[in-house]
Amino acid sequence: MEQVDNKQVIFKGYIERAPMETDMEIKVNKVELKAPKGSGSILVENLYLSCDPYMRARMRNISSSYIPPFVPGQPIEGLGLAKVLDSDNPNFKPGDLVAGLTGWEEYSLIKKTETLRKILLDDQIPLSYHVGLLGMPGFTAYAGFYEVCSPKRGEFVFVSAASGAVGQLVGQLAKLHGCYVVGSAGSSQKVDLLKNKLGFDEAFNYNDEPNLDAALKRCFPQGIDIYFDNVGGEMLDAALLNMKDHGRIAVCGMVSLHSYYDPKGIHNLFTLVTKRITMKGFLQSDYLHLYPRFLDLVISNYKQGKIVYIEDMNEGLESAPSAFVGLFSGKNIGKQVVRVACE
Repeated sequence: MEQVDNKQVIFKGYIERAPMETDMEIKVNKVELKAPKGSGSILVENLYLSCDPYMRARMRNISSSYIPPFVPGQPIEGLGLAKVLDSDNPNFKPGDLVAGLTGWEEYSLIKKTETLRKILLDDQIPLSYHVGLLGMPGFTAYAGFYEVCSPKRGEFVFVSAASGAVGQLVGQLAKLHGCYVVGSAGSSQKVDLLKNKLGFDEAFNYNDEPNLDAALKRCFPQGIDIYFDNVGGEMLDAALLNMKDHGRIAVCGMVSLHSYYDPKGIHNLFTLVTKRITMKGFLQSDYLHLYPRFLDLVISNYKQGKIVYIEDMNEGLESAPSAFVGLFSGKNIGKQVVRVACE
């Protein structure tokens, strides 16, 4: 069979700092658009790739993490949505749309197919939403808010990185649950989106706040019941001071610490004792048995116009390194996605 060019984003080597575009390079190799007989694999054309903060940890040579590091000299791996071109697996056929782990390249041979899920086309739902709203970020918001935070109607909820892939949905789920919701973000444009498009009750730009403790006291004079933490660092420290007794903190991510090899410690942990706060880290993969319930809830509310979702779409595989690096300086507005090929 004739070989075709396959553009790839190659990982160059491990780092102990914030990611830079130069940590990746674009290369072109040749690929046969065929799944080898007896391999059980599928050959896919990648349509959308997801840029996610957790991928930063895979740029460090740490074998004890919940997901293995990238392999230097090989394509970056991440979540994406793809179309099956050829299959040696009875569970998949050419033309199927699948979401799951794939390579940052135009064509990928996927051998570990057990974690892929098939996508059914729905004219009311953009296909790219299957790596965002209906994918890992959306399900992370659902599992973290409902299963970790155990919300009650009327509670006061704070969400950091609130305009990002996870935070924007957490805030909307909290509003649908009858909570009062405040979000923090890194620009006035994002604050405007939170209040005027995503339905948050209040929002603030943390870059305009010389004292985060004072900002949270202004927004939550009675204290915070639930803090959905996406950033860690100084924001977590300030939130600890403003939690109510028996408050809950879901630790989803710590994007503020991704740039530091020697991160600063948290000073206010004793409030966990005095206020009897529950603080719990989680992975969405621990709750996959709830995924069908999540889909029903989110799709129904989206189609009714009760949930909206903001994407930041970059065009072309060449834009992937820049799009990924931008996550760590707050460049993206909404879920960062790279369109590799047309649907």
